[in-house]
Amino acid sequence: MRIAAVGDLHCRADTRTAIAAALSGVDKAAECLLLAGDLTDHGTADEASWLAEELARLKIPKVAVFGNHDYEAGQEHLVRQKLEEAGVKVLDGEPFALGDELGIAGIKGFAGGFEHAQLQRFGESVMKHFVDACIAEELKLENALFQLRTRARVALLHYAPCRATLEGEPLEIYPFLGATRLSGPLDQLRPALAVHGHAHRGNLRGATCGGVPVYNVALPVLRRLEKPVGFLTLDV
Repeated sequence: MRIAAVGDLHCRADTRTAIAAALSGVDKAAECLLLAGDLTDHGTADEASWLAEELARLKIPKVAVFGNHDYEAGQEHLVRQKLEEAGVKVLDGEPFALGDELGIAGIKGFAGGFEHAQLQRFGESVMKHFVDACIAEELKLENALFQLRTRARVALLHYAPCRATLEGEPLEIYPFLGATRLSGPLDQLRPALAVHGHAHRGNLRGATCGGVPVYNVALPVLRRLEKPVGFLTLDV
């Protein structure tokens, strides 16, 4: 089955036309579209309406997760409503299956750092709350992957589960772009691949420590490395 994936569309009034161009032909190139968060720029209902209008034109299944930008205005419930009215399935830890062929486990994910530099649950209560937020996302992903019984499974995130796809970003911000914790369910339950966004200056391809392929499908990355494509197609 061929899927298409893209993240970080950052829809706002002045990017609608560019988004339509980026998604042009995706419904002929793939059987499903995965949207890896930061769908809107400031998480407003207007931005969601503009994006929904463009996505409604696509007649293939559309599955999304939110990114940090989609929460900015505190209107995430309206953003979700507008997108679902356009036929987009928005996931937040739920498993979603397209028949027996493809299962998608979707989470936003969270920050926390990587490998030996990963933030630990220690010290001030606010620091513990921060780490708890990442652990909660990890558990959502594990639960969703575990429930899927399809031929192929894909993990859809916004934050990165490995550092390899962040190469090109300033080292100082790596801890805010993802966390190794998010790779635990991937290495344990072995989906075919994972896709994420968030890292606009990152690298396209990477893998978890356990060898699960990971793709950074942020639109700026695809435009820089996969010119002139506005989405990445993958066979699963």
